[in-house]
Amino acid sequence: MEVSRYAHAVQAPRRADPPDDAELARAIAAAAPRIDTAAESELYRRLAPRVRLYGLRHLRDAQAASDLAQQVLLMALERLRDGKLRQPDRLASFVLGMCRMVVLESRRGNARREALLRKYGDTAEPAEGAEFHRPDEAKLQGCLAGLSERERSVLVLSFFAEKPADEVARELGLTAVNARVIRHRALLRLRECMEKGRGGP
Repeated sequence: MEVSRYAHAVQAPRRADPPDDAELARAIAAAAPRIDTAAESELYRRLAPRVRLYGLRHLRDAQAASDLAQQVLLMALERLRDGKLRQPDRLASFVLGMCRMVVLESRRGNARREALLRKYGDTAEPAEGAEFHRPDEAKLQGCLAGLSERERSVLVLSFFAEKPADEVARELGLTAVNARVIRHRALLRLRECMEKGRGGP
């Protein structure tokens, strides 16, 4: 009897429940201007799979779904750090709304991109210039076809439509930095492809 009477008093304390999404959101907002790395990492770990699943359902592309998760959650974290998300309890609703908006913009960008590809995709007219050497058009078309759709789109928008990186990024739902990186890599791949099999100087 004595043992049972005091068993509750000496038992190990219960482990506290882990914070929910709203508590993590409030911790991130309260830490500003510092960054609560632990809270942000945990929130990203929880929400990223949900956003990727939404992306897979609506974009039908694994890479696009991963890009969506990165973009949307970065926007959410920035809003929390800046104190612009006034209702942390509605974080999930905010993230879902951002997913819808970004996917809608991506679809609009895809429609504009497809129109540009239809209009300019088969054009291989060189600019006039004394030092210009006309490329092998068949080889150029083959090298362009070897690029990913996103890389071709960035090149088309950059060099046929003559749009700056910021505008290319908006058209394709990317960041300006990402658009520049994709353009740089696409040009390197295109150059390497065109130079394959070419004799020495």
